[in-house]
Amino acid sequence: MSVVKMPAFVFAKCMLVALMLAAAASVSVLAQESQLHAAARKGDIETIRVLLGKGAGIDARDANGATPLLVATHHNQVDAARVFIQAGADVNAKDGIHDSPYLYAGARGHDEILKMTLAHGADLKSTNRYGGTALIPAAERGLVDTVRMLINAGVDVNHVNKLQWTALLEAVILGNGGPRHTEIARLLVAAKADVNIADGDGVTPLQHARRRGFKAIEDILVRAGAR
Repeated sequence: MSVVKMPAFVFAKCMLVALMLAAAASVSVLAQESQLHAAARKGDIETIRVLLGKGAGIDARDANGATPLLVATHHNQVDAARVFIQAGADVNAKDGIHDSPYLYAGARGHDEILKMTLAHGADLKSTNRYGGTALIPAAERGLVDTVRMLINAGVDVNHVNKLQWTALLEAVILGNGGPRHTEIARLLVAAKADVNIADGDGVTPLQHARRRGFKAIEDILVRAGAR
């Protein structure tokens, strides 16, 4: 049986067409993913569903390395986050500065989204760029409900970040000693936080509280055996 050879110019033309089609498809995918990030930012769930239905990458990255779910989390777009999470988005996918949907929601008190990430595989041991768990910035910012949620989820209350601070230390050092930070200190102590873990300079939470005049927090720490 004879084999018919394709003329070189025909072959080249076919290859060019194939490359052009591949390039067009690539551009189309990139356009869809860009639209997906924009829809996530605005909370446009109908567009999100359409784009996911067309095959847009659910964990596609933008220029900052953020997935659409992380973009939705940045803007506290709860319904959009729900669509992504129910469709299988990675709640632990980190961007270029090591934020993930789970970590960011915890750090910012976006509790509805945090609740969903916890129910869909949030890595409680994952850490941010400072080496801290989600609990530590939540404690610093006085996010009482968030701290309670993370403690109940099982986040390590004694984790030490790169600054050599625990959640308790951060609540005292960076907090204002008001009702919210006092309640957070109480919650952490009740969760068996070690009240005598000192910072990198050897200063304990009790010593910090006394220096700053946080009497209510001082009383909580003393009752828990702080030194």
